[in-house]
Amino acid sequence: MRLASFDCGRIGCVEGENIVELIGIGENSEFAHSPMRTLIQKGNWSSLVGSSRGPSVPLAEVVLDPPVPDPSKIFAAPVNYVDHQKEMEQAFQVSGLGLFLKAPSSLVGSGGTLQLPYHDRRFDQEGEFAVIIGKMARNVSVDRALDFVFGYSTLLDITMRGGEDRSTRKSFETFTPMGPWIVTADEFGDPADVDLKCWVNGELRQHANTKDLIWGVAELIAYASSVTTLLPGDVITTGTPAGVGSIFDGDIVEAECSGIGGRLNVKVSAAGATASVTTGGNSGSALVGGSKEKGGNS
Repeated sequence: MRLASFDCGRIGCVEGENIVELIGIGENSEFAHSPMRTLIQKGNWSSLVGSSRGPSVPLAEVVLDPPVPDPSKIFAAPVNYVDHQKEMEQAFQVSGLGLFLKAPSSLVGSGGTLQLPYHDRRFDQEGEFAVIIGKMARNVSVDRALDFVFGYSTLLDITMRGGEDRSTRKSFETFTPMGPWIVTADEFGDPADVDLKCWVNGELRQHANTKDLIWGVAELIAYASSVTTLLPGDVITTGTPAGVGSIFDGDIVEAECSGIGGRLNVKVSAAGATASVTTGGNSGSALVGGSKEKGGNS
């Protein structure tokens, strides 16, 4: 099943070129969450979907929101492909770095605008495969980890290069495009064999498969759940392969994961960009004006 959030607070099932709205999911709910997060948290989502079908609307006539607009947290995996580790000349990969957090407020839906905050720093695209947690998970084993998955989606981890902390450089507003929708785990198939592609202005920059992940989906869930309690609707994004590169005002960035059945896309804007308020562009990855120095951070 493909489930989408749209038009600032509505949810529905994507069926072909239409979306069938689901009515009343969040009404009289004990959860003060978005309808999608409420649907996931209720647990009996399949029966709720079946009993909540409303009118059908053409997809072309709606504005897509992030599939889960309000996860309690977004965990992201740094340096989780060997080719990206080589590309960035990193001494460590995910097993030595663990995970980092991105602000949920950085989410934006497919078709939205990716807003660059500064005109004097380098910003890169990073296409990724994302996991949506379906039920509370704490200290789960790798063997059981996939039992806690609600579904999967496509995500862009937009990055400002520099020496600032990862969670800062990757948490600007709109720096986590996600979508276009969720495909539920019961229909998705094996997350260990997913093709990932990412384009900028129609040029293919990244192409990889999740079978090449250093830590697979199950390992990432197990580790994250050993750090903190994962809640329904939380997002874990699995890291990016080689091929990251600069993005600029007016660019169109697209990403696609096999099995999702749709392409995530955003337009880059530098409208209103100012000078950077931190000096991290001169340290860490030291990426200024589109020129990459050695030792870059993921």
